[in-house]
Order: sequence, then C-alpha cells, then structure tokens
Amino acid sequence: MDQNRPIVKSDLRRDLGLLDAVAVGLGAIIGAGIFVVTGVAAGVAGPAFLVGLLIAGGVATCNALSSAQLAATYPQSGGTYEYGYRVLHPWLGFVAGWMFLISKLAAGGTVALGFAGYLHALIPAIPQRPAAVAIIILLTAINYIGIRKTGRLNIAIVSISLATLVYFIIGGLPALDMGNLRPFAPHGWRRVLESTAMLFFAYTGYARLATLGEEVSDPKRNIPRAIMIALGIAILLYMLVALVAVGGVGAEAMAATASPLERAAQAFPLPGVALVIAIGATTAMLGVLLSQILGISRMLFAMARRHDLPALLSHVHPEYEVPDRGIILTGLAAIIVALFGTLETIVAAASFSILIYYMLANLSALRMRQQDKLFPDWVPVLGAISCAALALTLRMPVILGGLAMLAAGLVWRVVYRRVSGHTMAGEELER
Repeated sequence: MDQNRPIVKSDLRRDLGLLDAVAVGLGAIIGAGIFVVTGVAAGVAGPAFLVGLLIAGGVATCNALSSAQLAATYPQSGGTYEYGYRVLHPWLGFVAGWMFLISKLAAGGTVALGFAGYLHALIPAIPQRPAAVAIIILLTAINYIGIRKTGRLNIAIVSISLATLVYFIIGGLPALDMGNLRPFAPHGWRRVLESTAMLFFAYTGYARLATLGEEVSDPKRNIPRAIMIALGIAILLYMLVALVAVGGVGAEAMAATASPLERAAQAFPLPGVALVIAIGATTAMLGVLLSQILGISRMLFAMARRHDLPALLSHVHPEYEVPDRGIILTGLAAIIVALFGTLETIVAAASFSILIYYMLANLSALRMRQQDKLFPDWVPVLGAISCAALALTLRMPVILGGLAMLAAGLVWRVVYRRVSGHTMAGEELER
C-alpha cells in the first residue's frame, strides 16, 4: 500500500469552516440518542444506564481521536471507507463503507418518523407519515443546492436544540430526587454493558465530519478540533440531561414512553419545560436527518469513485459542486423507509453496524505511518477492543442480522466488480 501517495485535489467545494463543522457534528450527535435512546437504555439497565452513558462516551472519545488523526491525514469524502481502503485493505474499506450505509440509510427514514412524531405531538392535525416524507424532500432539496446553505441551516437547528437541553437541565434540577436512582442496577451489570452498546449509537454522529472531509476548509486543523469540540459538548450535555431525567421521574417512567425527556419534563416545577423539549426534539431530529443526508450521499460518492458502487453516483453537480445523484438516491431511500418502516428495532441494528465501522476506523489509525499519528497507539487499540466487546453484548438476532447484511454486501462487491470489469487485481492501483 502506498501511504505516500499524494491526496488528489478535492472534487467538492471546501465551504465549511470550524464553526460549521462543529455544528454539523453536534447536529448529527444530538438527536435520537438523547431524546429517544435514553429511554430504551433506562429500560434495559435501570438507573445504571448513566454508567453505560459514561462508558459509551469514553469509547466514543477513543474513536473520535482515531477518526480525527485519520481525517487530518486523509481529508477526503468517505471517512473510514477511505481510510480502510488506504491503510488496511480494499475489502476492509468496503466493509466499513457498506456497514455505514446499512446503518444510516435505515436510520434516515426512522429519524424522519421521529421528527414527525414530535411534530404531531405539537400539532396533532399534522399526519405523521406525510410529514416525514415532506421533511425528507425539503432537506434533500437544501442539500442539493450546496453545502454552504446546508451548513447555515444546521447552525440554526443546533442552536435551538442546545438551548432547549440547557433549559431542560435548569428546569429539572429542583425536581432531582436521588431516591429515584435506587436500586441502581436492578437487572445486573451485563445489561449495563448492553445499554452501553445502545448508547454508543447516540454519540456516533461526529463521524459525519470525516465523511465530509473534502468540504471542510483547512481540514488538517479544523476536522480534529471540530470532532473533539462537538463530542466534548455532547458528553457533558448527555450526562447532565440523563441525570436530571432519571433523577426526576425514575428509570421505569423513562422506559415506558418513546419520549422520555418529555415525560420527565412533565414532573418539573419550571413552567413550559415539556413544550420546550418537544420543540427541541423536533429541531434535533431535523439536524440529525440533515446531517445523515450529507453523510450518506458523500459515502455513496466515495464508494462509486472507487468502483464499489455504480459510477453514476460519483457525479458532481457542475454549479453546486455536490454529489447530486447521491443526494437524490439518499432522499428516495429515506422516503421508502419513512413510508414503510418502524422505529422499533433500528437502535440495536444500527448500533451493531456502526460498531463494526468504528472498529475498522481504530484499526486504520493503528496502521498509519508513525509521523502522521497525533495520538499514542493505545488510543486506537482501546477503541477497537471496546467496539468489538460492545458489539458482542448485543443480542444474538441483532448480531446475526448484521452479519447477514455484511455477507450481502460482500457478495454485491464480487458480482458488481466482475460485471463492471473492475477486477480485484486492479485494487492496488486504485489505492
């Protein structure tokens, strides 16, 4: 493998500054994780899901450091797909890209459903599935007309989401009752680890910055800084919000609803917290969906450019300088999921796929040239081991389903490259 190969000039426009990049990261992180997954995790582990949240944050930090040094060295679209291709093996790079797509394509439609559910709670006259389809179409159109406009909208969305979570913390402190934290781990510590795997999914949005590597200005400086700033803010907010929520109403009440923070806010003495949280959840879902369309379309672009997907997806719009066909396909896939999918199993399935993705990111960081490394080797080693361990804590049907999706991807790669005439022997030249 040739790690000294110069990085080609970006085909996409570098319009995202540090603030834009931090906002993209926060918009991707602060969404379904804090507003929905905390309730699921509370049902799995009881109040001890707070420990799971902290462990997940530690694992995410190791992964973020690995992703940061990789993105600084290889600032191209595709994230771990690109890194795995360059420093591990083309097959492992493909596995990373495929698992990312499986996770995020399914999640895009379900996040739209989540947005529609919160919007319906605010305005009952608005039907949910039509609203989900409408918002996908709108955000797809915004993505299509350029990354700068997308970045500005994302900053506005993230600002609202952050303000509502801060208001939730302030409003919930007077209602905090430490008695609601007992018994702390009623289902045992193995279930705490299971909740950790689920809660890890809540942190993973910072990877969106790596997939946007060709559109961040001064990427060697801005991408690592943006990843760590976004993740640091998210970990602090998550811990405070989760503590206030479970301390306010208890784990059972959180687990009994798909809107755990709204349920907790109803018990707070400060007026209007429940309404504010409903608004914040709605905007947060918007931010996640916006960033998912960004990330998925760039992954499609990167994989098509290396002949792992049809070449038509590598097309760049001549005026807007975005991967236009990838954006359209992403929107269509999200609409199909929003019309026919449900929210029930997506968290666990997406967690397995994304854990495999990050395990490969850590292995890629470990194999980098020594002079390119920003952090010691124990960081990616700990990150890779943690991702593998968390993946194994998930239930067997989830693991088997993830492995089946991976097998389908490997078969696709063999068949497609053979039909399209791109032989496996040519991979070394592509690297």
